[in-house]
Amino acid sequence: MNGRRMQAKAESWPIKGSFRISRGAKTSADVVVVTISEGNLSGQGECVPYTRYGETTRSVLGQISAVRDFIADGLTRDGLLTVMPPGAARNAVDCALWDLEAKLTGKTAAEIAGLPPSGPLITAYTLSLDTPENMGNAAKEQINRPLLKLKLAGIDDVERVAAVRAAAPKARLIVDANEAWTPAMLEEYGPRMADLGVELIEQPLPASEDGLLSNIDCPVPICADESAHDSSTLDDVARLYDVINIKLDKTGGLTEALLLAEAARDFGLGIMVGCMLGTSLAMAPAMLLGRFARFMDLDGPLLLAEDRENRIRFEGSLMHPPSRALWG
Repeated sequence: MNGRRMQAKAESWPIKGSFRISRGAKTSADVVVVTISEGNLSGQGECVPYTRYGETTRSVLGQISAVRDFIADGLTRDGLLTVMPPGAARNAVDCALWDLEAKLTGKTAAEIAGLPPSGPLITAYTLSLDTPENMGNAAKEQINRPLLKLKLAGIDDVERVAAVRAAAPKARLIVDANEAWTPAMLEEYGPRMADLGVELIEQPLPASEDGLLSNIDCPVPICADESAHDSSTLDDVARLYDVINIKLDKTGGLTEALLLAEAARDFGLGIMVGCMLGTSLAMAPAMLLGRFARFMDLDGPLLLAEDRENRIRFEGSLMHPPSRALWG
């Protein structure tokens, strides 16, 4: 035993108003935080259990508890890949191990990863699903943000995007259907999205219907989200998509996310770095993937009513690197 101790707890952070996508709405970000300690130093990681992938707060806490003895015995980040499956639970443990290693060695997480220091990054700002009129009004309130991400749902989506484009004519736009479109919608909407200046369509079809993409010629690049998890899914995804959305809660942590980013580049895929709805602690490790990414979507803290102490500093949509007091 090397004396490492691990704790996990559930937390709930209120959202500004509510956040709605095609699968429903939520008013809080429910997260799990892992703390791994050695001596008087501790590392932390945060994850977001996601119902879409069969996760609950209870199941994630159970998965984390099951590896407590492994952690006490000195389990490494590479070893973690073999004893836990991809998903939220492994993400929190993996990121806590990264943070602890940074504190024990005096190096930054970027240095440990062999990456250049993180600099400020522009993140997308997400507009929650609503009526075209309300989404247009929301866009007016965010008119100075350079990149807007629109949550869509199927019917009236062209009108939603048109309303946002009229309200924020200078903003770059990406859209996310969260699996809500049909193939017929994609064939119809794709050219219209291109006309409205949309740069990316994220997960238009259900993941189970991925094969249908091979028969559809879309003028806007298509990004895999629910269809892309870790390196094991890459062969199929690369045949059908142009871009993948890498989220640490899907890959099961930063360790696998870095491997996935390198592999995606080898496949010629573009990369978006995304997030579930969490605090600055969840965004900090994902920022290390910025050098690989065409799009960054790490706006979770901007959508919350409050954030952690030592939070990431935002100037509009410009994210500054996290302080070492927060992570890494």
